[in-house]
Amino acid sequence: MSATSALRIALIYPELLGTYGDGGNALILQARSDWRGQPAEVVPVPAGQPLPSDCDVYLLGGGEDEPQALAAAGVRSGDLAGAVAGGAVVLAVCAGLQVIGTRFPGTDGHLHDGAGLVDLDTAPGTPRVVGDLVVQPRPETGLPLLYGYENHSGRTTLGEGVCALGGVRRGLGNGAGQRDERGRGYEGVWAPTGRGLVVGSYLHGPVLAQNPHLADLLLEAVCPDLPVADPHDPRLVRADSAAATLRAARARQTRVR
Repeated sequence: MSATSALRIALIYPELLGTYGDGGNALILQARSDWRGQPAEVVPVPAGQPLPSDCDVYLLGGGEDEPQALAAAGVRSGDLAGAVAGGAVVLAVCAGLQVIGTRFPGTDGHLHDGAGLVDLDTAPGTPRVVGDLVVQPRPETGLPLLYGYENHSGRTTLGEGVCALGGVRRGLGNGAGQRDERGRGYEGVWAPTGRGLVVGSYLHGPVLAQNPHLADLLLEAVCPDLPVADPHDPRLVRADSAAATLRAARARQTRVR
């Protein structure tokens, strides 16, 4: 994208995929982009509207089962895969993670078709998982531990050759029994595709508010010439410090338990 144009952040179907405040991820990306000298705008995409093809980042959040099925139908009708192949970034959280896959369960007991952006399949599971989620990201991301909470009953299996975002340090994550080399369960998905990138996770929080390094990774993936963040910028320092304080508190809680 041009350094002089605004970075466009699509918030997909917020009335369907906005149950857990994941729309806040758009505000975090906008703020951190603006703070680094790259103008950014949030582009809400209401349910029933076609997905825009000219956005740089596409965000899908959490939602209940019936709205999730409606959202999946809308995403299937667009060309999100084409946007990613052209260099766009997707962040899909919880129901959004399931929507970008091949299938996911509905309240009617049937499996619904996903958008097929990534080869992953979600099946129903019990019990429902609600609680803290701590993720050790895969090394090539360069990310520190990721923190948040999960609230889902789906069990997500990654297709052959599809990489997880990371391994579970605390919580369930994908919960389908797949393990990394350390015996940890998988969490989310990490899928560089064409010139773009697809990241999915069960982390709520919103995840980018609690993990600003992930927000910066997404911004730099779509805008490689993004100016380097000023480590003395009080806005960035406050955001990173707040996230670090939360991570430290959750780490202490994990050790105590």
